[in-house]
Amino acid sequence: MKQLHNILTSLILFCLMETVGLPVLAQEQEGKAMSQQVEDEITSKEEQKNTVDVKEIVFGHIGDSYEWHITTWGNTHITIPLPVIVYSGTTGWHVFSSSRLEENGGMYEGLSIAPEGSKYEGKLVEYNAAGEQVRPWDISITKVTFALLFNSVLLLVIVLSVAHWYRKRPQGTKSPGGFIGFMEMFIMMVNDDIIKSCVGPNYRKFAPYLLTAFFFIFINNMMGLIPFFPGGANVTGNIAITMVLAVCTFVAVNIFGTKHYWKDIFWPDVPWWLKVPVPMMPLIEFFGIFTKPFALMIRLFANMLAGHMAMLVLTCLIFISASMGPALNGTLTVASVLFNIFMNALELLVAFIQAYVFTMLSAVFIGLAQEGAKVETKED
Repeated sequence: MKQLHNILTSLILFCLMETVGLPVLAQEQEGKAMSQQVEDEITSKEEQKNTVDVKEIVFGHIGDSYEWHITTWGNTHITIPLPVIVYSGTTGWHVFSSSRLEENGGMYEGLSIAPEGSKYEGKLVEYNAAGEQVRPWDISITKVTFALLFNSVLLLVIVLSVAHWYRKRPQGTKSPGGFIGFMEMFIMMVNDDIIKSCVGPNYRKFAPYLLTAFFFIFINNMMGLIPFFPGGANVTGNIAITMVLAVCTFVAVNIFGTKHYWKDIFWPDVPWWLKVPVPMMPLIEFFGIFTKPFALMIRLFANMLAGHMAMLVLTCLIFISASMGPALNGTLTVASVLFNIFMNALELLVAFIQAYVFTMLSAVFIGLAQEGAKVETKED
């Protein structure tokens, strides 16, 4: 009986201890879980903060913007604000600095930049009464526009300085040296090797346009490779720029095309059954009028865009691998630097080749359209 009493007493004491201890243990477990959750959240935030957004870096560089981002110093973004000029159908003209948007929480005078995923992503929009985004008429001086204007002025300065040197000296003087001599060699190379040989006898009429196109593309390509202001803008990697250049070639080909050129389009020298009753070859030749400038546009755009993207992605490898340990990070850093040097050297070559190819193909298309034209009698 005494043993049973001792057993029951022990059981009662054990139950009391468990009853008192379980809540304490549960609180300890809950505290540990909360602590672990907080640590995980802090770690996640730190990872997000230290993670390099490759997409934002790449598309931020090759895309257009209403300001020119120079660099980031700590938490400070060093940017050059550009003028915003838009016309709204409801509120009229708006002219202000792009810095006003940042100062006023992203919206100024009813205008704001469309967020990511929007139909007009990255562009200035306003909202109508129904809350829908409306795109105003936008003629702002954006990053690409500013770079285009700056590079065009630089090209004018170079060309006019060379012309001024020749204008001051009588014909037949000794050959120039230095920069003037280099430009003379460059211009004569393009004129003799590309324009004269591809266009044919009437090359003089088209030489001003083709020389302008070559040097415009070349200087924009070269300025795009300079990694600091005012270089680095992706001008020739913007399809609107290459489209205008292609349209200029389209106009030069078709406005100055001869009778023989148009005859070969609508009644080419092929067997009759390819022309009637189904005008298969005339249709193919007619569509060729538009596919030639389209190919010019896409070739220049795609090559320059791909080069910029490749260099940026290779540079981002250094920061992506920062959390992978010193050994892997060091290896990828060395590889990234070496590949970047190689890509920059290649892009220097591509900057010339793309200007050369665009000018050569434009000269070939113009030359084909000059078949049967009256030959100019003026000697070189």
